[in-house]
Amino acid sequence: MSSDYNLLTVDITIMKEHIQTRKCTLVKNSKEEENFITELIRVITRLNTENILSKEILEQVIQTFTNDIDRIWFKHSKFVNITKYSKAW
Repeated sequence: MSSDYNLLTVDITIMKEHIQTRKCTLVKNSKEEENFITELIRVITRLNTENILSKEILEQVIQTFTNDIDRIWFKHSKFVNITKYSKAW
């Protein structure tokens, strides 16, 4: 006996995903936050934006600024665990 139906198959790929369980943060109104802001202001005021004559020089200034921000962020922030009770970022 023949059938008018075709077998339908569906492949569902499930990929492994990394779920972050820690984040880096500054505690509001803390001494670390105050120091971070002070150093950030210092970094911004030290930026030399007067002699940006090419794209390459602009990229260097931006990269230096980014590195400085990263450095002071990790210097003053702390890692906290993310739990199901943590507030949304």
